[in-house]
Amino acid sequence: MRFLLLAPILVTALASASASDFIRTNCDTTLYPELCYHSLAGYANAVQSDPGLLARVAVGVSLSRAKRMGLYVANLTRQADYSADHRATSALHDCFSVLGDAVDQIRGSLQQMRSLTGTAQDLRFQLSNVQTWMSAALTNEDTCVDGLDDVADGPIKAHVSARILKVKELTSNALALVNVFVSKLI
Repeated sequence: MRFLLLAPILVTALASASASDFIRTNCDTTLYPELCYHSLAGYANAVQSDPGLLARVAVGVSLSRAKRMGLYVANLTRQADYSADHRATSALHDCFSVLGDAVDQIRGSLQQMRSLTGTAQDLRFQLSNVQTWMSAALTNEDTCVDGLDDVADGPIKAHVSARILKVKELTSNALALVNVFVSKLI
Protein backbone atom coordinates (compact mmCIF):
# COMPACT_ATOMS: atom_id res chain seq x y z
CA MET A 1 0.00 0.00 0.00
CA ARG A 2 2.86 2.39 0.76
CA PHE A 3 4.30 1.95 -2.72
CA LEU A 4 1.03 3.09 -4.30
CA LEU A 5 1.12 6.28 -2.27
CA LEU A 6 4.75 6.98 -3.20
CA ALA A 7 4.41 6.15 -6.90
CA PRO A 8 3.19 9.63 -7.97
CA ILE A 9 6.00 11.24 -5.98
CA LEU A 10 8.57 8.93 -7.60
CA VAL A 11 7.21 9.59 -11.11
CA THR A 12 7.26 13.35 -10.48
CA ALA A 13 10.84 13.17 -9.16
CA LEU A 14 11.98 11.17 -12.20
CA ALA A 15 10.28 13.58 -14.61
CA SER A 16 11.83 16.52 -12.82
CA ALA A 17 15.28 14.93 -12.95
CA SER A 18 14.85 14.25 -16.66
CA ALA A 19 13.78 17.84 -17.31
CA SER A 20 16.69 19.10 -15.24
CA ASP A 21 19.07 16.90 -17.27
CA PHE A 22 17.54 18.30 -20.46
CA ILE A 23 18.31 21.84 -19.29
CA ARG A 24 21.84 20.86 -18.23
CA THR A 25 22.54 19.23 -21.60
CA ASN A 26 21.27 22.24 -23.55
CA CYS A 27 23.12 24.67 -21.31
CA ASP A 28 26.34 22.80 -22.03
CA THR A 29 26.12 24.23 -25.58
CA THR A 30 26.31 27.82 -24.28
CA LEU A 31 29.36 29.92 -23.44
CA TYR A 32 28.30 30.18 -19.79
CA PRO A 33 26.84 26.75 -18.95
CA GLU A 34 26.74 27.10 -15.16
CA LEU A 35 24.99 30.48 -15.28
CA CYS A 36 22.63 29.06 -17.90
CA TYR A 37 21.74 26.05 -15.77
CA HIS A 38 21.30 28.01 -12.56
CA SER A 39 19.16 30.67 -14.24
CA LEU A 40 16.88 28.11 -15.93
CA ALA A 41 16.79 25.09 -13.59
CA GLY A 42 13.80 26.53 -11.71
CA TYR A 43 11.77 26.23 -14.90
CA ALA A 44 12.51 22.52 -15.45
CA ASN A 45 8.98 21.33 -14.71
CA ALA A 46 7.48 23.83 -17.12
CA VAL A 47 10.06 23.26 -19.87
CA GLN A 48 10.26 19.45 -19.62
CA SER A 49 12.15 18.56 -22.83
CA ASP A 50 10.85 21.26 -25.17
CA PRO A 51 13.78 23.13 -26.82
CA GLY A 52 11.48 25.90 -28.05
CA LEU A 53 10.09 26.51 -24.60
CA LEU A 54 13.58 26.40 -23.10
CA ALA A 55 14.76 29.04 -25.58
CA ARG A 56 11.69 31.17 -24.87
CA VAL A 57 12.24 30.96 -21.11
CA ALA A 58 15.91 31.87 -21.57
CA VAL A 59 14.92 34.93 -23.61
CA GLY A 60 12.45 35.85 -20.85
CA VAL A 61 15.12 35.55 -18.17
CA SER A 62 17.44 37.70 -20.27
CA LEU A 63 14.69 40.30 -20.67
CA SER A 64 14.03 40.40 -16.94
CA ARG A 65 17.71 40.94 -16.14
CA ALA A 66 18.13 43.56 -18.88
CA LYS A 67 15.11 45.50 -17.55
CA ARG A 68 16.53 45.46 -14.03
CA MET A 69 19.88 46.62 -15.37
CA GLY A 70 18.15 49.44 -17.22
CA LEU A 71 16.48 50.58 -14.00
CA TYR A 72 19.77 50.39 -12.15
CA VAL A 73 21.54 52.51 -14.78
CA ALA A 74 18.61 54.95 -14.85
CA ASN A 75 19.02 55.53 -11.11
CA LEU A 76 22.77 55.97 -11.49
CA THR A 77 22.22 58.37 -14.37
CA ARG A 78 19.94 60.58 -12.28
CA GLN A 79 22.56 60.66 -9.53
CA ALA A 80 25.40 61.28 -12.01
CA ASP A 81 23.57 64.31 -13.42
CA TYR A 82 24.63 66.11 -10.24
CA SER A 83 28.22 64.88 -10.45
CA ALA A 84 31.27 66.76 -11.62
CA ASP A 85 32.47 63.74 -13.63
CA HIS A 86 31.09 64.57 -17.06
CA ARG A 87 32.62 61.51 -18.70
CA ALA A 88 30.87 59.16 -16.28
CA THR A 89 27.60 61.06 -16.70
CA SER A 90 27.84 60.87 -20.48
CA ALA A 91 28.78 57.18 -20.43
CA LEU A 92 25.85 56.37 -18.14
CA HIS A 93 23.42 58.26 -20.36
CA ASP A 94 24.71 56.38 -23.40
CA CYS A 95 24.54 53.09 -21.52
CA PHE A 96 20.97 53.80 -20.48
CA SER A 97 20.05 54.54 -24.09
CA VAL A 98 21.60 51.39 -25.57
CA LEU A 99 20.19 49.25 -22.75
CA GLY A 100 16.75 50.60 -23.62
CA ASP A 101 17.35 49.46 -27.18
CA ALA A 102 18.52 46.05 -25.93
CA VAL A 103 15.39 45.67 -23.79
CA ASP A 104 13.21 46.51 -26.79
CA GLN A 105 15.06 43.97 -28.94
CA ILE A 106 14.83 41.22 -26.33
CA ARG A 107 11.15 42.05 -25.75
CA GLY A 108 10.54 41.76 -29.50
CA SER A 109 12.34 38.43 -29.50
CA LEU A 110 10.18 37.13 -26.68
CA GLN A 111 6.99 38.28 -28.40
CA GLN A 112 8.11 36.56 -31.60
CA MET A 113 8.96 33.35 -29.68
CA ARG A 114 5.49 33.38 -28.11
CA SER A 115 3.75 33.63 -31.48
CA LEU A 116 5.65 31.18 -33.67
CA THR A 117 3.23 29.87 -36.27
CA GLY A 118 2.93 28.91 -39.89
CA THR A 119 4.89 26.87 -42.35
CA ALA A 120 8.50 25.81 -41.94
CA GLN A 121 9.48 28.81 -44.06
CA ASP A 122 7.45 31.12 -41.78
CA LEU A 123 9.10 29.64 -38.69
CA ARG A 124 12.57 30.08 -40.17
CA PHE A 125 11.81 33.74 -40.91
CA GLN A 126 10.39 34.36 -37.44
CA LEU A 127 13.32 32.66 -35.73
CA SER A 128 15.74 34.55 -37.95
CA ASN A 129 14.18 37.73 -36.54
CA VAL A 130 14.74 36.44 -33.01
CA GLN A 131 18.37 35.62 -33.77
CA THR A 132 18.94 39.05 -35.30
CA TRP A 133 17.30 40.91 -32.43
CA MET A 134 19.10 38.92 -29.74
CA SER A 135 22.42 39.52 -31.52
CA ALA A 136 21.63 43.25 -31.70
CA ALA A 137 20.77 43.27 -27.99
CA LEU A 138 24.10 41.66 -27.21
CA THR A 139 25.85 44.30 -29.32
CA ASN A 140 24.03 47.06 -27.43
CA GLU A 141 25.06 45.54 -24.11
CA ASP A 142 28.67 45.47 -25.37
CA THR A 143 28.33 49.12 -26.37
CA CYS A 144 27.38 49.99 -22.80
CA VAL A 145 30.56 48.37 -21.51
CA ASP A 146 32.70 49.95 -24.24
CA GLY A 147 31.37 53.37 -23.28
CA LEU A 148 32.78 52.94 -19.80
CA ASP A 149 36.34 52.51 -21.11
CA ASP A 150 37.03 56.25 -20.92
CA VAL A 151 35.59 56.57 -17.41
CA ALA A 152 38.05 56.64 -14.53
CA ASP A 153 38.18 53.50 -12.44
CA GLY A 154 35.87 53.71 -9.48
CA PRO A 155 32.83 52.16 -7.87
CA ILE A 156 30.33 53.23 -10.55
CA LYS A 157 32.40 51.80 -13.38
CA ALA A 158 33.09 48.60 -11.44
CA HIS A 159 29.44 48.05 -10.44
CA VAL A 160 28.00 48.79 -13.88
CA SER A 161 30.64 46.66 -15.62
CA ALA A 162 30.10 43.70 -13.31
CA ARG A 163 26.33 43.84 -13.61
CA ILE A 164 26.25 44.34 -17.36
CA LEU A 165 28.59 41.37 -17.72
CA LYS A 166 25.91 39.10 -16.19
CA VAL A 167 23.28 40.58 -18.49
CA LYS A 168 25.53 39.95 -21.50
CA GLU A 169 26.15 36.37 -20.39
CA LEU A 170 22.41 35.70 -20.01
CA THR A 171 21.71 37.25 -23.40
CA SER A 172 24.49 35.19 -24.97
CA ASN A 173 23.07 32.03 -23.39
CA ALA A 174 19.56 32.84 -24.60
CA LEU A 175 20.85 33.40 -28.13
CA ALA A 176 22.73 30.10 -28.00
CA LEU A 177 19.56 28.26 -26.90
CA VAL A 178 17.59 29.94 -29.68
CA ASN A 179 20.28 28.76 -32.11
CA VAL A 180 19.99 25.20 -30.74
CA PHE A 181 16.21 25.35 -31.20
CA VAL A 182 16.62 26.61 -34.76
CA SER A 183 19.06 23.81 -35.58
CA LYS A 184 16.64 21.19 -34.20
CA LEU A 185 13.72 22.71 -36.06
CA ILE A 186 15.39 22.92 -39.44
